[in-house]
Amino acid sequence: MTRDSHKIARRMSLIDASGIRKVFDLAAKMKDPINLSIGQPDFDVPEPAKRAAIEAIQKGFNKYTQTQGTAELREAVAKKCAAEFGWKDDRLFLITSGVSGALLPAFLALVDPGDEVIIFDPYFVMYTHQTNLCGGRPVLIGTYPDFRPDIQRLADAVTDKTRMIVLNSPTNPTGAVLGEREIRDIAEIAAKRDLLILSDEIYEMFCYDQPFVSMAKHYENTLLMRGFSKSYGMTGWRVGWCTGPRPIIEKMTMLQQYSFVCAPSMAQAGALAALDCDMSPQVRAYRRKRDMVCDSLKGKFGLVRPGGAFYAFVPAPGGDATKFAAKAIEKGVLIIPGNVFSGRDTHFRISYATDDKTLQKGLDILNSL
Repeated sequence: MTRDSHKIARRMSLIDASGIRKVFDLAAKMKDPINLSIGQPDFDVPEPAKRAAIEAIQKGFNKYTQTQGTAELREAVAKKCAAEFGWKDDRLFLITSGVSGALLPAFLALVDPGDEVIIFDPYFVMYTHQTNLCGGRPVLIGTYPDFRPDIQRLADAVTDKTRMIVLNSPTNPTGAVLGEREIRDIAEIAAKRDLLILSDEIYEMFCYDQPFVSMAKHYENTLLMRGFSKSYGMTGWRVGWCTGPRPIIEKMTMLQQYSFVCAPSMAQAGALAALDCDMSPQVRAYRRKRDMVCDSLKGKFGLVRPGGAFYAFVPAPGGDATKFAAKAIEKGVLIIPGNVFSGRDTHFRISYATDDKTLQKGLDILNSL
């Protein structure tokens, strides 16, 4: 029986349940699946971060922090940015509940109904859904087959309704890493119309073949987002940060007051300690896993070599990723069909953020299919 009080807002018809989460839920019901679906590091949180969080809990640091985050963590992030970018201005930093907790306040603060948001396809699933929730229109710029941005197509897509360009490098789901020339070209197009660039750099530590290049280094009008989930294995701790134009950060902070309130207090203490941890051994291990994937799949699948993050976006045999993913799941291998991340369904995503034995077993089954 339907009751009027149970009526759902129209905006909810513009999104559906995440295809990634559907597979995540499926994995929970399967016995010993080979899970190559979830982008969750298999390494643990660094011991200094654990100790700092435990100590914070034991000392009673369990209450709200300031909405914008603890002064200590903001100052530490600002210091790292000053070293990386040479920033000397008094810029605002906002500690968020992961980068996901930065994306939603950003879209709510920036996108009005009818605004256009340019997104490179394939893309991280939240970008299109949050644009739709705000009444905006996602404008997809295809990057197939090599997942490099077509600068002319980007320039042609800009209109008077364009609100911002969303950039993600290293990229989920393709693992593509943008080079300095590409970053400069995108910045030049944005500058011509004074467009904001939202730069999601959650995977910035995972670059295997070339140095990481941040949009924030080349374009002042950048809303920069980074976090601790991927780089430090802290996915469940929910800590990220962002910085950018002061009026935007001020409004995002206001929205956080009425939504997430603040990032978890003890997790912020752990994040502060994590910033001093050397994660290069983990990055080297993931570079080796990337090479395992490429060596195994390049022959039969024609895989474009990913340069970063911990994903490969693999052409599906026959061009139907949903059909191929169903076959893989029948064999106990969980992968994500490409239509979760794209207007096309020609590829599937695997995450190699798992142990070597599981990864090799999954690759062998995929090849057998």
